[in-house]
Amino acid sequence: MKPTSCPDCGVVESASAVPAVSRRRFLHSTLTGAAALAASPLLEPALRAAPTMRSKSETLAAQLFKGLTPEQRAAVCFPFGHELQARVDNNWHITKPTLDKFFTADQQALTKEIFRNLHSPEYAETVYNQVTHDSGKAGFMGGSSVAFFGEPGSGKFEFVLTGRHCTRRCDGDSVAGTAFGGPIFYGHAAGSFNEQPDHPGNAYWYQAKRANEVFQALSGKQRELALLGDSREENGILTVKLKGKVKPIDGIPLTELSRDQKELVHKVMADLLAPFRKEDTDEVMKLVNQNGFDNLRMAFYKNQDIGKDGVWDVWQIEGPAMVWYFRGDPHVHVWVNVRENA
Repeated sequence: MKPTSCPDCGVVESASAVPAVSRRRFLHSTLTGAAALAASPLLEPALRAAPTMRSKSETLAAQLFKGLTPEQRAAVCFPFGHELQARVDNNWHITKPTLDKFFTADQQALTKEIFRNLHSPEYAETVYNQVTHDSGKAGFMGGSSVAFFGEPGSGKFEFVLTGRHCTRRCDGDSVAGTAFGGPIFYGHAAGSFNEQPDHPGNAYWYQAKRANEVFQALSGKQRELALLGDSREENGILTVKLKGKVKPIDGIPLTELSRDQKELVHKVMADLLAPFRKEDTDEVMKLVNQNGFDNLRMAFYKNQDIGKDGVWDVWQIEGPAMVWYFRGDPHVHVWVNVRENA
């Protein structure tokens, strides 16, 4: 297959693909996550769990920060609350220097471990391979850049890693009332930017398959509420702007669903959270719970149906203080913002 240029991401796609999540790994992660959700987090009082400065990624980020040279600090370190800290996009470098050209081999190894530990043991390798693949010839190190906001051990602190189809954070819960330390992005173009209807090899397509199970479980009247025309446009941080309680939100309110249908949505939430570390998934659950699970809405978009097969490639779960927007056309882009308040 001839490489093609992705109009959304602005880079050349390779024809090779990261290995798909194995069925065994997928089932283990999904069932484990669904069991955890069913046990209590979305149904019982809010959890108190969240990342701390002693979490693995935060500890490694502090170690990386401590070893930076003055030249490196001048290039990648900023005050906590700097405007760059809140940004998110589908393909960007938060700072100019890439890991391969600006960091030592030991520093690169530390950064890799920070990234891996932001994900669950079941998915860490798959997600690392996805970012490596989508970075093209540059690979993970050549396609990634980082920034530090604040200083570990002296107050609030956040580490951010960005690249193609990647924005990840660790903050030790420094950014109050915010899951993941702020908006994140994940995605994958497994073959070319125009993926086939079944998205072969895509690391995240399983999430859409599960979401479509919810749609199939809806009645005709419910589908009319859930199925809409065009989805939101992608526009950096504006893509995940929260609507609060005063602006209309797309889709079917979860109050319109039966208990069994809500349990399916619980399982979709488990699938969305499965790639991430427990501290972050617990914080998401806590914030969703605080804002009321029934205040969420779920929407599917028929005008971006690859292959016209009725398997909706684009969908979202949104509430007054949450956006989880899955755009699988022409390949997978996922935008996430979960907060305590809009």
